[in-house]
Amino acid sequence: MTMVSKLLSQGHYDPKAINDDFSKKVFNKYLEDLDPKKNIFLKRDIDSLAALYADRIDDEMNGAPVESFIGISKVFDQRIAESAQWKNQLLSQPFDFKLDENAELNGKKLQYPGSVEERKDRWRKMLKYYALERFVDLQEGKTSSKSAKSDTQLEKESREKIDTMMTRMFDRYKVKFTEEDKFNLFVDNITTAMDPHTEFFPPADKSYFDEELSGSFFGIGAGLQYSDGLIKIISINVGSPAAKSGQLAQGDLITKVAQGKDGQPVDMLGYDVSDAVKLIRGKEGTTVRLTIKKPDGTVKEVSLVREKIENDIDTYARSAILRDSVKNTKVGIIYLPEFYVPFNDPNGRRSFTDVAREVQKLKDEKVDGIIMDLRRNGGGSLYDVVQMVGLFIKDGPIVQVKDRGNGAQVLKDEDKSVLYTGPLAVMVDEFSASASEIFAAAIQDYKRGVIIGSTSTYGKGTVQQNIGLDHSGFKRDGGGDLGAVKLTLRKFYRISGGSTQLKGVESDIVLPSQIETLKLREKDNEFALKYDEINQSNFTPWASEYDMNTLKQLSNSRLQNDSSFQIIKRNAAWLADENERSYSLNIDQYKAEKKQVKAKADQIIAAQKLKKNLSVSLLPLELDKYKEDKNKQDRLKQWIKILSEDIYLNQAGQVMDDMIVEAKNFAMNK
Repeated sequence: MTMVSKLLSQGHYDPKAINDDFSKKVFNKYLEDLDPKKNIFLKRDIDSLAALYADRIDDEMNGAPVESFIGISKVFDQRIAESAQWKNQLLSQPFDFKLDENAELNGKKLQYPGSVEERKDRWRKMLKYYALERFVDLQEGKTSSKSAKSDTQLEKESREKIDTMMTRMFDRYKVKFTEEDKFNLFVDNITTAMDPHTEFFPPADKSYFDEELSGSFFGIGAGLQYSDGLIKIISINVGSPAAKSGQLAQGDLITKVAQGKDGQPVDMLGYDVSDAVKLIRGKEGTTVRLTIKKPDGTVKEVSLVREKIENDIDTYARSAILRDSVKNTKVGIIYLPEFYVPFNDPNGRRSFTDVAREVQKLKDEKVDGIIMDLRRNGGGSLYDVVQMVGLFIKDGPIVQVKDRGNGAQVLKDEDKSVLYTGPLAVMVDEFSASASEIFAAAIQDYKRGVIIGSTSTYGKGTVQQNIGLDHSGFKRDGGGDLGAVKLTLRKFYRISGGSTQLKGVESDIVLPSQIETLKLREKDNEFALKYDEINQSNFTPWASEYDMNTLKQLSNSRLQNDSSFQIIKRNAAWLADENERSYSLNIDQYKAEKKQVKAKADQIIAAQKLKKNLSVSLLPLELDKYKEDKNKQDRLKQWIKILSEDIYLNQAGQVMDDMIVEAKNFAMNK
């Protein structure tokens, strides 16, 4: 604890004072992580624990005996044991799904229960809701049983399913959620109270799933985390089946897993990550079906074919050409999933040189414009960002980087040559983060191109490094016998002076997004570092050949007449509101709400696919590079198919067509 405190105080970019106020924030945060639904602790537990420990954690960080974690853990274990007993009682009797009552499952909208009776009733309603979900599934035929069953039998079967799952969850609390696990969570709450990206990793790092579904095993390529009794997706490997499906995203919950086309779904409630991965991974080429619950509350089943997670065509930059036979334009698309760099391989590929190669290919094809697709690009190498922006501008500053207590360092492109001078657009979304935001910000500040996408990017303007914790001190390489802390050390600033932190990069051309209304960005985390500004760098903007206001007007006119985007905008807002509601425990109301949510979600899914596919193709000879590998050929063809149905690419292509027209008019009038 004292070593973590010392590291945070001495090393963090903008450390919060470790005092009583900080202690109270950590205390509340830890309790919320232990009890997110507010059905474990009683209000009197919270009050008594707060009186003893809320302002003590800072003292423990500075050397006082660690008592808060032990005291909280003792009460937690006691309440869990009580809840396990209630589970047995509550599931022993049939539920009446005709009663009119609601279950509030969002702990942020609840206070801690004031009495044992109120806490028990929350468990009753939660278990009843879980049983109602399974009961309706069984009624709708989602069972392998061939014989018809009465509703009485189905209701009993639904309770038996919940009993099995909850027993599994309570066993996890007793056996797998050890004191060490709770302590590691406690320390992580301390570090993430500094900022969301300063994290603690225990010596026995729980990277099991990431390792199992990386290059050494066959799987879907997603990082998982146990979250409130369910399995949550926290990351998706670039180029993996999960990524290529386009249907999974960070924050999705995996509620069921089924094998093959006809396998019976296994409910994930109560499974931990190591158990879940055993169901999700498997032999290469086999199918696994995941039932996914989206952050907006919609539910869908996604079928994925397991693959070995490989670098190559999926991870690296690649390009394609979008043609418009009516306007007679040819636009290049460069897809960059991350700003990769071969840290352990001096001869490995890096994003800057790969993008330069793709730009040259597109120039050789005499494209009229280039679209850089940075959607869902979470960042990467800072050096490569600086060099990559330099492909499109003359020499000059690209980004400002500020260390704690020091003035900003300006990172510059020193190369006066420009590889590509034509029309340029950058596609972004809510998940474009870090290095992606630096690239987009520089292009925007230089007025070199147009940023197209969500209202803003993610808003991560900080840099972290793993610092190992060792009995002998700190280790920069991230290894340590006491674990490691991923520590925020620096902050990014645009050359115009504003930080990319919290605010992100605001798009010039905004396209309605399905998840715009959900709170998924950096600014939605209460512990995120603040936005601020420093002095701008000296730079010379690009001589633009287009008028931004004209481009915006043309785009807005198209969007107003585009039924797909109107549906997305309208239904996404509706789904976000629906996600805030409590859940009906009346079966008729539940079915009506479920039907309504599905109808809205189906409308969005249909709206996200073009009615007439775009004309997108690979560059000549690209498929021939993989003529000996049919699997890679098929993956490239699938990428082209996805692009051809992409309504966002369609809009970006039309903005690019407008830029091409304006550039030609500009050249004629010179």
